[in-house]
Amino acid sequence: MTIDIKIEKTTSPKAKPATEGLVFGSKFTDHMFILDYDHGQGWHDPRIVPYQNISMDPAAKVFHYGQTIFEGLKAYLTEDGRILMFRPTKNIERLNLSNERLSIPEIDPELALEALRQLVLIDKEWIPEGEGTSLYIRPFVIATEAALGVAPSLQYKFMIILSPVAAYYAEGINPVKIYVESKYVRAVPGGVGMAKTAGNYAAGLKAQEGATELGYSQVLWLDGVHRKYIEEVGSMNVFFKIDGIVVTPALNGSILHGITRDSIIQLLKHWDIPVEERQLSIDELEEAARSGKLEEAFGTGTAAVISPIGELNWQGEKLIINEGKTGELSAKLYETLTGIQKGAVEDPFGWALEVK
Repeated sequence: MTIDIKIEKTTSPKAKPATEGLVFGSKFTDHMFILDYDHGQGWHDPRIVPYQNISMDPAAKVFHYGQTIFEGLKAYLTEDGRILMFRPTKNIERLNLSNERLSIPEIDPELALEALRQLVLIDKEWIPEGEGTSLYIRPFVIATEAALGVAPSLQYKFMIILSPVAAYYAEGINPVKIYVESKYVRAVPGGVGMAKTAGNYAAGLKAQEGATELGYSQVLWLDGVHRKYIEEVGSMNVFFKIDGIVVTPALNGSILHGITRDSIIQLLKHWDIPVEERQLSIDELEEAARSGKLEEAFGTGTAAVISPIGELNWQGEKLIINEGKTGELSAKLYETLTGIQKGAVEDPFGWALEVK
């Protein structure tokens, strides 16, 4: 199919930030992508325009009923000057899964991929070159119909913005400390926990505030029904190496279908390292830590890639993992995955898509 995207380039390009001191998600490139939806017409008018504010009616449904979803992926600059995106089709697939759950019309995957490609190429000079840096890509959909009343919107905007970023956590690949949350819950099966929707993240802010006050980087969420089974760590999926076996919570309807999570599982299987997707209770995890069988733990996600966990605080008790140091497997996974993303190591899975 032929995809025609209108392009309006900026006449006032912004100064690009220095790589040193780059803060995640604080600077944005010169252009953005917009696609409109109207009931009866469908998605229409794809365009790339100068980065700008958007004007919306105060009655827009996104403000009142939270009908919005988003994605996150990255573009990387290789040493030989090529631009790579990591598994973008999986992000588009998940975007439409989130759309379906939030009653938002499906977006044509070919159009979404072409929009990503063209936008990244237009702003390619914004891709930073330093270690651990990338161009973060944020596609999102908001409900724009100006009408009060609980029903799916009849109008939407799909937009993509870009941001040059450094490491998500200041600790980088060094272990972070995690607080196990026992009061608040994030999601339950049958809810919207498997979708990347704003409400999931808003629901976690209160717990995150408490964890930050205690000196912890993130919270480890337990399930919302039994309050005992591990689900996610902050905005990431989570893995534990217990007595030689890597265990991660099984997707149950309230856990995000992480693309980094899936990539890690495939890498582990490729290396013939045992990996299990199953229910894992905090009691089992605590016992593994006490007995010395909890060898490593790490979170996975687009923003941080791999974030080793050096300490868990469960009901006031500190469980130290691998002496608070980055584990051998965590480091190997990080180096391999970031190497594939940067085109520096072999990509046996065909995950890296060159943008040209």
